[in-house]
Amino acid sequence: MSAVPPPYLVFEDITKTYPGVTALAGVSFGVCIGSVHALMGENGAGKSTLLKALSGAHAPTTGQLRIGGAPHVFQSTADAMAAGVAVIYQELHLIPEMTVAENIYLGHLPARHGLVNRTQLREQAAAQLRRLGEDIDPDTKLAHLPIGQRQMVEIAKALSRGAKVIAFDEPTSSLSAREIDKLFNVIRDLRAQGCVILYVTHRMEEIFKLCDACTVLRDGRHVRTHETLAGVTPAILVQDMVGRDIADVFGYSSRPHGAPALEITGVKGRGVTEPISLNVAQGEILGLFGLVGAGRTELLKLLFGAEPMTAGSVKVHSQPVPLRTPRDAIGAGLVYCTEDRKKEGIVPILSVMENCNLSARNAHVRFGGIINERWENANARQQVDSLNVKTPSLTQLIKHLSGGNQQKVILGRWLSTKIRVLLLDEPTRGIDIGAKSEIYQIIFRLAREGAGIIVVSSDLPEVLGLADRVAVMREGAISAVFNRADATPERVLAQALPLEKSSVA
Repeated sequence: MSAVPPPYLVFEDITKTYPGVTALAGVSFGVCIGSVHALMGENGAGKSTLLKALSGAHAPTTGQLRIGGAPHVFQSTADAMAAGVAVIYQELHLIPEMTVAENIYLGHLPARHGLVNRTQLREQAAAQLRRLGEDIDPDTKLAHLPIGQRQMVEIAKALSRGAKVIAFDEPTSSLSAREIDKLFNVIRDLRAQGCVILYVTHRMEEIFKLCDACTVLRDGRHVRTHETLAGVTPAILVQDMVGRDIADVFGYSSRPHGAPALEITGVKGRGVTEPISLNVAQGEILGLFGLVGAGRTELLKLLFGAEPMTAGSVKVHSQPVPLRTPRDAIGAGLVYCTEDRKKEGIVPILSVMENCNLSARNAHVRFGGIINERWENANARQQVDSLNVKTPSLTQLIKHLSGGNQQKVILGRWLSTKIRVLLLDEPTRGIDIGAKSEIYQIIFRLAREGAGIIVVSSDLPEVLGLADRVAVMREGAISAVFNRADATPERVLAQALPLEKSSVA
């Protein structure tokens, strides 16, 4: 029997400390040629920090990498690229105003005497794209491509620099099912060509569909590496990640429903093509499911006063609410957690404490406008403790927290006010399974306390696991409403598909 070759990429005792925080503590594991190696862990487990060490963005405090047996400590991304390493981040590092070819060869354009050889540039770029099975015109402006093809350009860019080690950071977060299948085929081809693939994801199903091995981090430490996934189950990986068994990640239990918390009558506006009428009772969780572009986010923004309604009315606890601005909604106890927490949720240059207190601050100022520091500290501490927000201090800038902890702070902001109706848009997008479970328990707690809740999610199991009823949107209108017992995946999905594709009653 031939000896198993040593790992081509090895992390040796990687430690990274920041003031007051140890992000990585002695992480060691290896990745072999011919393997797609998953890297998993909760938000804040150290995955992003490890990728930064691999890419040269941040040098480790101690420890080193071995690539092909040679030791490396990268001081810059140029060092990593020179060693054949490429990291393809969730937010692609491309320039929309430049052509596809220019993006692929940016930094090493084929040139002579200072003049770019455009013919050679196009030919080389086309060859890289063909290697990935893409028939994209190299002269196309990148801005004209959909996200899936932009990702292929990023991969072609890595291959053009001779990358042998390629790390993917949550690569499917913005892709359609067809684009995901195409990406997986490309990754399998890269594996067959001898590339070393490190694959970071929160999506459990992707691990078992694509990956050969898996390493789990927790709290900056290496927990376990599964050299093969034979016999490994999702429950085992969950326990590795969170240090405890999560038998039922949702933990649903029925609860009494009261009088209407929210009454929506004939609401129309941008993205909502047909009048929508729905009621949500006190203590009820209404799941809102639909495909991308169905109008779910647009409906929530109309209900929050962030977009003007062209027709219809809204009542909260039987009282009409004139929704001219979000201030009107908040005043009535109707609050909204946006799907884009980085752009529309958090204020990244402010601290955890300030983000927590923003919405309720005016109710607690003294002498006509002086901030009540005692209340600010006490309220932020209460929310951080009750929601189990992982932060080194209340003064930590929120942009440095993981996505799950940022989401908890946003929830804490609204919990600082009087909540009657809570609108949640993709509340667990990009969040690990442990943080998801905690957020689900917060949602159930608020429902038990009498809030009416609408949860929008593209994750159908999440909708079915949380909701008492499920409303389905299709092309800007409500196509069906199901009680929990009747909301099977097949029936819900059938009502979400465009009419000509829907065949299941």
